[in-house]
Amino acid sequence: MCPPPHHPEGRVPKQYRASLRPGSSQRERQRVRVFRVGYLPHRGDIVTRTMDHLVSSCSSIRRARKVARQGIFRPDVVIATAPAVPTLLAGQRLARYFAVPFIAEMRDAWPDLVTHVGGATGGSLKSSIKELIHKGVSRLQRSADAVVTTTESFADVLRHRGVATVEVIRNGAYPNVFAQLPAITDDHADLRVLYMGTVGRSQGLDVVVRAVHRLREEGFSISARIIGSGHERNELIELNERLGNPVDIRGPVSAAEVVDHYAWADSTIVSLKDWEPFAWTVPSKLYELLATGRHVTAVLAGEGADIVRETGGGDVVHPGDAEGLVRLWSALIEDRSRLLVGNSGKEWVRQHVLFRGLAGTYLEMLESVVENNPAGRRDVNSSP
Repeated sequence: MCPPPHHPEGRVPKQYRASLRPGSSQRERQRVRVFRVGYLPHRGDIVTRTMDHLVSSCSSIRRARKVARQGIFRPDVVIATAPAVPTLLAGQRLARYFAVPFIAEMRDAWPDLVTHVGGATGGSLKSSIKELIHKGVSRLQRSADAVVTTTESFADVLRHRGVATVEVIRNGAYPNVFAQLPAITDDHADLRVLYMGTVGRSQGLDVVVRAVHRLREEGFSISARIIGSGHERNELIELNERLGNPVDIRGPVSAAEVVDHYAWADSTIVSLKDWEPFAWTVPSKLYELLATGRHVTAVLAGEGADIVRETGGGDVVHPGDAEGLVRLWSALIEDRSRLLVGNSGKEWVRQHVLFRGLAGTYLEMLESVVENNPAGRRDVNSSP
């Protein structure tokens, strides 16, 4: 159950409006059926996006019940995936309605990220709302028959809070997509650094712009690209313009163009802000960057930084440390041999985050939850 694709602009692209409208359904590969539910067009800000999530979650409940009454489909287990927090409540309600197990899938460190967005001060109404959200999401997590996280560190946090069953199933990567990526060449004098992904509140990409500006002012030869869209893109463009446009900022590119940009780069960037919950987060983008075999500039802390160090796939800079980026990139310019990171990152990806292996682990977990939970041993032909 999901709405038509409308991220990040908040509107469904024209090419999908007829075929993927709310109320429609599509039969996808490998016996997956997608039921499109309602949504609310939004502006990209947290308030209107939250309202959109609420509308989609309520629509999911109605659509799932209708599909069951019509005899089209009945679940043996309900999985609700967040950070769209209202989805968790919808998942819990549907699991109770169908008398089946409920799995809460946390793709980010929620609810903790709530307390790090918006900068509310203690005692304010906003802080009180955040506290209520934190308590509510924590209760939903404890009520689930299992919680799925993408990192070991966040799993430990949830276990400490009393969540009984927590499974770690990481995000995945497709390393074969980059099998033909050419090696780094020495046909250019400049250091080429690339960020490709979401340009949002969480990434803190202003440090990239400031670091490139500093290096150019000091006479270093460096070229930088930031490619993507997101809530902070306009602010980043304004900062870039104030500093004389040291970075080439571009909009999103098609999948066919992604490999070409990686081929251009000497070092690829993954970045998160210096927020405590991000120490429990590993951006899925990191796995893709390791799979390219390119040097990774990891502006990360915690588990993500540990993976970069463990694999030898690049260098780590503390989040928000523009001076640290200046030091690292100036060192790479002076010693380009440090860019040759070998295949250890690629091998780590193959061993730990191939989608086929992750899917097998997920299926085993689902079967175990359904078998061991009394609600999961119902007669699948019974009426709701």
